[in-house]
Amino acid sequence: MVLLESDSELETGDEAPDFELPGTDGETYSLESFAEYDALLVVFTCNHCPYAKAKFDELNYLAASYDDLAVVGINPNDAESYPDDSFDRMKELVSDGTIQYTAYLYDESQEVAAEYGAVCTPDPFLFENTGDGFELVFHSRIDDAMSPDDDVSAYEMREVVDALLAGEEIPLEEYPSQGCSIKWKDE
Repeated sequence: MVLLESDSELETGDEAPDFELPGTDGETYSLESFAEYDALLVVFTCNHCPYAKAKFDELNYLAASYDDLAVVGINPNDAESYPDDSFDRMKELVSDGTIQYTAYLYDESQEVAAEYGAVCTPDPFLFENTGDGFELVFHSRIDDAMSPDDDVSAYEMREVVDALLAGEEIPLEEYPSQGCSIKWKDE
């Protein structure tokens, strides 16, 4: 496991790169699939990383608590080298209720993760629906528990989502997320 901090080249105000990825529910998803939502939280994540697993419950909470927020997990890890990150395992985690996001998608080619500049799991990007697409408003950690064993004292993404959906200014600074490196196929 290599511990990294997120460091994308996407900047506030940039349009979300589009994608077409299979979901664990058998559907294929693109940005247009989430056009009915006011906000979109794209989180590059996986099944096996302890940092990603530590955020499953909070991401499930966000997906369940906000009708106007789509929480989309995207797993870009190389399942050949990391079998626990396979698409079948993703389906199992959704089926048993461990993962309850709006959608859990598989980026087998890893092209989407590369286009977003994702580097670690979890690596969250919050977008606002502008009516013409999704615009990046916040690329930061989910909460202030930076290690899987840390207790959360500030649910930062909740605070930012509340502000975004209320039409208010983003109240927090961005801090890099921290987690395991994405398991690229060519490494």
